[in-house]
Amino acid sequence: MIRYTRFLMPTTKETPSDAEVVSHRLMLRAGLIRKVASGIYNYLPAGLKVLRKVERILREEMDRAGAQEVLMPSVVPSELWKESGRWDAYGKELLRFKDRADREFCLGPTHEEVVTDLIRREVRSYRQLPMNLYQIQDKFRDEIRPRFGLMRGREFFMKDAYSFDMGEEGAKESYRKMYEAYCRIFKRMGLDFRAVEADTGNIGGSSSHEFMVIADSGEDAIVSCASCDHGANVEKAECLPPTAGTAGSNGAGPARKVATPGRRTIEEVSSFLGIDPGTLIKTLLFETSAGDVAVLVSGKFEVNEIKVRNHLGAEWVRLADEARVRAVTGAPSGFAGPVGLSVRTIADRSVQAISSGATGANEKDAHLVDVVPGRDFSPEGYADLRVVSAGDPCPRCGGELRFSRGIEVGHVFRLGTKYSEAMRAVCLDADGREQVIAMGCYGIGVGRTAAAAIEQNHDGDGIVWPISIAPFEVAVIPVNVKNADVAGAAERLSSDLDARGVEVLLDDREERPGIKFKDADLVGIPVRVTLGEKNVAAGFGELRDRKSGETVRVGLSDLAESVLAMVARKKAECAA
Repeated sequence: MIRYTRFLMPTTKETPSDAEVVSHRLMLRAGLIRKVASGIYNYLPAGLKVLRKVERILREEMDRAGAQEVLMPSVVPSELWKESGRWDAYGKELLRFKDRADREFCLGPTHEEVVTDLIRREVRSYRQLPMNLYQIQDKFRDEIRPRFGLMRGREFFMKDAYSFDMGEEGAKESYRKMYEAYCRIFKRMGLDFRAVEADTGNIGGSSSHEFMVIADSGEDAIVSCASCDHGANVEKAECLPPTAGTAGSNGAGPARKVATPGRRTIEEVSSFLGIDPGTLIKTLLFETSAGDVAVLVSGKFEVNEIKVRNHLGAEWVRLADEARVRAVTGAPSGFAGPVGLSVRTIADRSVQAISSGATGANEKDAHLVDVVPGRDFSPEGYADLRVVSAGDPCPRCGGELRFSRGIEVGHVFRLGTKYSEAMRAVCLDADGREQVIAMGCYGIGVGRTAAAAIEQNHDGDGIVWPISIAPFEVAVIPVNVKNADVAGAAERLSSDLDARGVEVLLDDREERPGIKFKDADLVGIPVRVTLGEKNVAAGFGELRDRKSGETVRVGLSDLAESVLAMVARKKAECAA
């Protein structure tokens, strides 16, 4: 039992001016966190209790999956990052500094290099594998624009795990175990989530899944199927090949130039020419680490830069600026086209469905019509290069794809040998031959998960915590602490619940009842017991469910058992 008068939980009525999302506003108002600097926070006692509950679930499920907990340093020497090739590639998010001996270090944003170095020093034989090591540790990423409180901070807590196996089959099995462990973790936290296919980004590897908490405030668009359990980040979502030859006019004559003065957007050109936007062949010029590339796509779709980067095997891609477009095409943006364009050209498969279309003429205020792919231009290849659209067929079952918003709280990667090969992490197989170890990595943002839970679980009065991660399970509120009978009943109930393992906050403040009720709702304590003078005198107390708002009068002699039953029911709801 914790007494409110001895607990640092400074709630406020005012909404902080710099808080942009619900979780940030409510964590500040509920006295869970306080800002120290941009993207850096103090965790106050109640906020830390939430984090520790998230960590406890993480530890239990990691241990259940066979992982072993370690603790690696937050300060990492540059030599390890240079071995993997990420010292220069990671970018400005990596906070670098030098010690007094002028040696370079960084604050670790992730620990693939450190754990790979540990394994290459300690693992010699296949008999020591598989192995999975995890830690829950403070990380730092120098975000260019920290925002949204714990959702995108610079300093944060993360659970990161790393698996090591002999060969890809073993790595697949480790990946499966972690995937299933993550599903259990987020179910135990009472979260509505979706595991979606995702791009591997700068972590690398052959495949990955993001675990998304479904929330309207989510930064990420996710795609899911209405008929099966397929889901993907919009950057990764696959598009099925279209039916060829369904757009435009078959048997078109020679391509011809048409004046389109001042018309450069898809809407302007298609309206001016009186054609379906889907028959326009949009040409976008990209600068990439592999050189200039023109990407073609049907006018009703958008190019997916991640897919372009992966298709090219490029380290980076970016849309060319106006000066570069003019230098390559000879025309302003909006008038580029593939006919006669002397630059590497690739096309989305939607272009294959255009039997005859229109495109820019590489000349200001001019477009070409009756353009036939394969006759008037030939890209080096067709691939899935576009952003998926709502209503597209599911690549798994053919059902309809739909969009929703999500908050990424976890990410699992099959790394393959990206780090182990670069850093020579090898061991001897059963035949005594050296083999490069196959790896996986698996991360969960601790504070970010807590914030995501608030984004998904709140109302006009405050936070509505799932009981498994709430700072307290029960708030006991004596309406008048100066009344001996009321105060005594509150003390006895709180002590009884505490002795039976219930986490109780006894609000022993000399405050008005309305303030106590508002604070309990703001902080989001799942169960509230109110003891008023009249009810106590009549032998009753009030039991209230924070989520549903349901309130019942219960006899004082039965009150503890009723509280225990409600707590047990809420715990079962989280585990379901």
